[in-house]
Amino acid sequence: MKRNTRKKITSWVQFFTNPRLILCIVIAWIITNGWSYVAFGIGNFYDIEWLTAVSGAYIAFLWLPVSPEKIITIAIAIYLLRKLFPKDKKTLLILKRFRKKACSIFSRLNTKNK
Repeated sequence: MKRNTRKKITSWVQFFTNPRLILCIVIAWIITNGWSYVAFGIGNFYDIEWLTAVSGAYIAFLWLPVSPEKIITIAIAIYLLRKLFPKDKKTLLILKRFRKKACSIFSRLNTKNK
């Protein structure tokens, strides 16, 4: 059991420390969040009230528990990974397996609820 757990943890660490995936997550984060933090800093530095207000409101929304930002960020990162690195078969295979697992879980939950 320890060996199986260690193997799973190692594979997850290797998956999440993949430089291509990290790059895509960073780009996706900049698209969904990063601009607001930069805009908030610029707005405060140059006393641009409307920029500070808009970016501050968006940042406040990001910290709400109902914010879908993390789901959207991961979806954009996966899309970027597929488009920028189509030859990264190992990472894309892991994502495909994860998708199949998630689909089977959702279909089982759906049939249970009917």
